[in-house]
Amino acid sequence: MVSKKVEIKNPAGIYLNFAGILCSTAMDYKANIRLKKTGVVINAKSILNVLGGKIQYGDIIEISCDGVDEVAALDVMSELLGSEAIEEKNE
Repeated sequence: MVSKKVEIKNPAGIYLNFAGILCSTAMDYKANIRLKKTGVVINAKSILNVLGGKIQYGDIIEISCDGVDEVAALDVMSELLGSEAIEEKNE
């Protein structure tokens, strides 16, 4: 298992479109991906969990990944969560 703390830099926090991109990206990996905010554990592959986490600008989130592709998943998720602007994922 690997983990990393990231500050949310997007001024809008995690809104609906961001949550969709985040969950879609998380589902690209076999690893279990969890976000932890002030003791609350959030399944990064569940849009309802992510939105229910009410993650806002400036929050410090711990990302933990456990599985065969955990390092790659952690790198991508930390980059995504730490970015200031989110662009739509190209299909």
